[in-house]
Amino acid sequence: MEIEPGVHLCRSYLDEAAQIALLREIEAVIARAPLFTPTMPRSGKPFSVRMTNCGPLGWVSDKAGGYRYQPLHPQTREPWPPIPPPLLEAWSALAAYPLPPQACLVNFYDPAARMGLHQDRDEADLCAPILSISLGADCRFRLGGSRRGDPSRAFALASGDALTLGGGARLRFHGVDRILPEIAPRLASPLFADGGRINLTLRRVG
Repeated sequence: MEIEPGVHLCRSYLDEAAQIALLREIEAVIARAPLFTPTMPRSGKPFSVRMTNCGPLGWVSDKAGGYRYQPLHPQTREPWPPIPPPLLEAWSALAAYPLPPQACLVNFYDPAARMGLHQDRDEADLCAPILSISLGADCRFRLGGSRRGDPSRAFALASGDALTLGGGARLRFHGVDRILPEIAPRLASPLFADGGRINLTLRRVG
């Protein structure tokens, strides 16, 4: 459903079996490309989320190089694993864009993690939407406007939900206020032993 112009939310896009199958794929991605902690470009302050990537390119951030996409894991110096087929299928079904994604960010939130309001604008191709899929704990997602000080609204995202930001909403500010582990489904994985959440974000880079 289109909850606002350019913002489409598909509740329970993945059923429980599909969530478990995708989680196994993401566990394999993390085994090949371990989670790391990005840092802010100016201050070097660590993010509260850990992350990795899959696809031809991966998003990274550190004090030395800032926000950027690169083809190699910053620690192992190995190429990122391929994007799992279920995510490519989701892009084909929901993104309404003729070219495939080039990067999939894998953000892992422990129960204390959050993500402040931000725009996704490190990509040259801003015509392509952003597609995000949630696994694990619910979160309180915040959607703002095109400027940081615009009014915002919050709503819950649950495991299996898919959200796209496209068109005029492509550069809207958004973030995660907090994780809601008390209402998380029980997906069997060591990653979720303490009620964590994974957000998978598919993007075209350029």
